[in-house]
Amino acid sequence: MLTGLVGTTIAPWQFFYLQAGFVEKKVGPRQYPQARFDVLFGSVTCMMIVFFIIVCTAATLHATGRRDITDAAQAAQALIPLAGKGAGVLFAFGLLMLALCGLHSAAVHRARDLRGLGFEAGLDRKFKEAPIFYWLYTVLIVAGAGVVLLPHAPLWKILIFSQVGNGIWLPVVVIFILLLVNRRDLMGEYVNTTTFNVVAWSPPSP
Repeated sequence: MLTGLVGTTIAPWQFFYLQAGFVEKKVGPRQYPQARFDVLFGSVTCMMIVFFIIVCTAATLHATGRRDITDAAQAAQALIPLAGKGAGVLFAFGLLMLALCGLHSAAVHRARDLRGLGFEAGLDRKFKEAPIFYWLYTVLIVAGAGVVLLPHAPLWKILIFSQVGNGIWLPVVVIFILLLVNRRDLMGEYVNTTTFNVVAWSPPSP
C-alpha cells in the first residue's frame, strides 16, 4: 500500500506527459523560466487540491459514517445526498478527464518513438498527418474502457496494483532523469542546481 501511495502521487507517466507537452509547445531556452514557474506552480496547486479533497472527504463521507466505499462510482453516488447531484456529476467528469486527457495521452506520447519508424506522432498533428498515433490513442481508450466494463472485473485490485506498478517503476525513471539533468556536457548552463538535486533525491512523502 505504501508503494501504491507513492506511485499514485508521483507516477512515472507524469514525467512523460510533461516532457511531451513541452516538446509539442516547442518550448525553447527563452521560455525556460516560464516553463519552470509553470511546473512549480502546478506542483504546489496540485498538492493544495489534493489536501482539500481529503478535507472535503472527511467532512462529508467520513463524517456521515460512509466507510464502505470501495470504488469511484460509490464515491460519486455518496456525494449526491450530501452535496447535491452536481457534486456527483463533477466528480465523475473529473475522473473522465483524467482518464482521457492524462493517462492515455501520456501512454500514447511514448509513441513518439514512431517517428523513428517514419511515422508522425503528437497531439500537435492532425489526424490525417498522424493516423497511426491517433489510432493507437483510440485503441488504448477502448481497451481501458473494455476492461472496466468487464462483468465482475476486479476493479479494486486493478486500481491498487496499477499504482503499485507506478511506485515500482518510479525510482527507475527518476534516477535516469536525474543522471541526465546533472550532465553538464548534455545540459550546459541548464544543469540541475544543488537545491533541486536535494529536493529530487529526498524520499517522497505519500
